Amino acid sequence: MTRFREIIGEYESRYKVLRGVASDLEVYLKSYLTGVQRVDRVAARAKSPERFAAKATKVYEDGSERYPNPFTEIQDQIGARITVFYLSDVAKVEAAIRKYFKFIEVKSKAPLSDYEFGYFGLHFIICMPDDLIPDDSEEIVPEFFELQIKTLFQHAWSEAHHDLGYKSIRGLMPEERRKIAFTAAQAWGADEMFDELAKSLVNDNEPIP
Repeated sequence: MTRFREIIGEYESRYKVLRGVASDLEVYLKSYLTGVQRVDRVAARAKSPERFAAKATKVYEDGSERYPNPFTEIQDQIGARITVFYLSDVAKVEAAIRKYFKFIEVKSKAPLSDYEFGYFGLHFIICMPDDLIPDDSEEIVPEFFELQIKTLFQHAWSEAHHDLGYKSIRGLMPEERRKIAFTAAQAWGADEMFDELAKSLVNDNEPIP
């Protein structure tokens, strides 16, 4: 508990700066996506002090710290999300991000088994643009930020699933886990159907800006 209090105290002293950088990052991302159609929303946020401290104090089964140096090791202190209408729109946004930003990692997240349904999304770890870092805050602003690109259905499912995980009064029963998997399958199917319809019904030949 002592380490938790120390970390949350230090992070709270940085939080105002990180919130300002996140606000500027949101505007920055939007400027590079102006010509990309069917982007529903672009948002950026600084991780809250409580969630940062909770993540920073996680330990492995043997009791060792997952993040001995959390202020440099945790890469989603500032996170951004771009939500798009259809699956094929993810590729268009990805192309714009690859064109304009430097990144160190990109992962397409999906369940390990083809027979499973759950979280889907495209994640980037991107170098923080220099012109977003205030001159007196180089030691506070993290080197990287996390960017997630998701469809509306992927976003809706993951938000609901995340909320259940954080606010559940107990662990999920087997029947409840099956219900979660069932809703994930429905979201996946809706994405597939709408993307097929969009490809046949929507005239979409706009270039990447």
